[in-house]
Amino acid sequence: MFRMFFIEPVVTCLSPNVHYMVCEAGFEIKENHVINSILSDRGEIRWRVITEHIRYRDSGQTLEYINSVRSLGPICECVHLHLQSLTIEQLEDRFMLWFQWTNCSEIFLEMLQTIKDPDATAVALNLMKLTSCLERALGDVFLLIGKECPFLLRDLLASQELATVFGQSVMDVLRVFIGSPDGLNLRNILWHGFASPQEIPVKYFSMLLFLTAGLGQLLRNYLLISLTTLVHRPYIIFTSLEDLHIFPDVNQELLSLAEELVMKSSIVLRNMVPFWVTALASFRQSRFADCVILLLPQLESGLRLLFTTVNKCPSRLMTAESSSLYTTFDEMLAKQFNSEETNQLPLLLGEPAMEFLWDFLNHQEGPRVRDHLSHGENSLNDFPREIANCVLAFSITLLCRFSEDEIGPIKSHTLLEPLMNCGSHYCSKFHPATQLKKQILECIRSINTWTDLPAVPEEQIQEIAGLLTELCGKHIPVLFCPRMVLEIIVVLRQISTQCHQVSCQVISTCEARYKQWVNKSLRSRQRNNYLCMRRNIRFLSPVLQVILILITLELISIYTVCEKNVSDYQQYLKFLKLILQYTENLVTYTSPEKNKWNETMTLTGKALLKIRTFLGKQLALVQLVEYQPEEI
Repeated sequence: MFRMFFIEPVVTCLSPNVHYMVCEAGFEIKENHVINSILSDRGEIRWRVITEHIRYRDSGQTLEYINSVRSLGPICECVHLHLQSLTIEQLEDRFMLWFQWTNCSEIFLEMLQTIKDPDATAVALNLMKLTSCLERALGDVFLLIGKECPFLLRDLLASQELATVFGQSVMDVLRVFIGSPDGLNLRNILWHGFASPQEIPVKYFSMLLFLTAGLGQLLRNYLLISLTTLVHRPYIIFTSLEDLHIFPDVNQELLSLAEELVMKSSIVLRNMVPFWVTALASFRQSRFADCVILLLPQLESGLRLLFTTVNKCPSRLMTAESSSLYTTFDEMLAKQFNSEETNQLPLLLGEPAMEFLWDFLNHQEGPRVRDHLSHGENSLNDFPREIANCVLAFSITLLCRFSEDEIGPIKSHTLLEPLMNCGSHYCSKFHPATQLKKQILECIRSINTWTDLPAVPEEQIQEIAGLLTELCGKHIPVLFCPRMVLEIIVVLRQISTQCHQVSCQVISTCEARYKQWVNKSLRSRQRNNYLCMRRNIRFLSPVLQVILILITLELISIYTVCEKNVSDYQQYLKFLKLILQYTENLVTYTSPEKNKWNETMTLTGKALLKIRTFLGKQLALVQLVEYQPEEI
């Protein structure tokens, strides 16, 4: 059994400098400010008073973060005490209007309510939600002027576009709080699982709420002057939810077991327990976005514990300084770290767990749940239960795997067994190779709907379809795919997509032409073309199926191909691109607009000749297709 030993209990994951910046610097200056100096009688935020506390060096060109935090500390305290003194009704009356620009004002109202009775974990959770919603809204503002919104918050806050709308000094204030590893960096230390609930001063949360309202006021003035309207980008909606029925539903009894595991698991730091407890409570309350927002940083924190232990680099458990990178999911899930050392974490976790993490965090066609949530791209009010169930169930399997021996009765509980079994047999669903398999099967199903048209004998179609189903069922290792493999898979997927498009066009054209035939609305040339198409598609069907079999066989043998020398790889890639060109031309010729069937079959004959030439006698499947193209 894997064990982790620490000479002393880990009490913080913040490095000394970061801990000082977040927990101490803003409390050193003792000054009393009155809210009237910061907030006018009409409820307008006096930005000049706030920006005067930003400190610069090098003749005002470079932000001096630590002195800015020190100077802003008393201002933050004043704002926090003022917000706490207001009733919920007063908070809503004075601030809700100025949160509307974020497109999630109801969520900001919940945040305001948190200030009235601040719980450390609730403050940290709401601060993560605030930075997520704020980033999305600032991106919408950026697009008033710019064309492509920066992916990273720090780049967004440093953009000239936002400085044009809000002013450079205002953006510098935000950078002190959330835009740089040299500042408070509240977003990153929370979203990456470094900060515990007790390490986030509530006054910074209150200040960011206050600043968000102030940004709404500044934006209103800009929109009035520029005669423009703020347009909000639609939220990203998770698709393929049917692929996410991976684990059994987490029920109340499992949640109770999870609570016990949290207290005994080696991957849970004691100061992080409140995050886990609140995540489980959020799932109980059907607050699925809150559950996942809390779990993801704690998964990262727990995996970082394992990573630093098995790779013997305990210092990397803490936040890095601005001169070096944090140890985050990106590095922990990679094959190597420090450029050349083999990462031992994948060996410890095993292929199923690694494939799950890659599926849910990294693969472009997967949920990419951390990216979407942390950048504000999902609606927090409509977050799918399916994803929360997957993330929670996977987290429970890790808690159970890396827990103390004395909880044997819990680990052997009958409810945990199916959960652990699903986790240990997980196979990637969103790797490009897996998506290619899915495309191939969808395409063959589409081609098989041609059965009401003149085609090869039914038994031959079923035989090929069964062959493809069996081939696509073979396991293919997808973890840490070489670049050459991914390049080939891209081309194979393009070929599969084109084949499916041809099939859809054939079905659509046949149905439309048949109706026109029955209604006697086809002209003479159209009738001849329709008859030609019906005769020739019986030969096109097996051609497309042969190509699909080729794709599947090459997918299975792809690693062998890429282990050959580069010249062989380039020659192979060139061959696949020839097939791709053929299928692209096929899409054009079989389109309703072109409908050129003589050209289609001539093109097909040439393509088959090229396939025969390249493959030689290795593939007898090509010889299944014998045809004489029908001329009009």
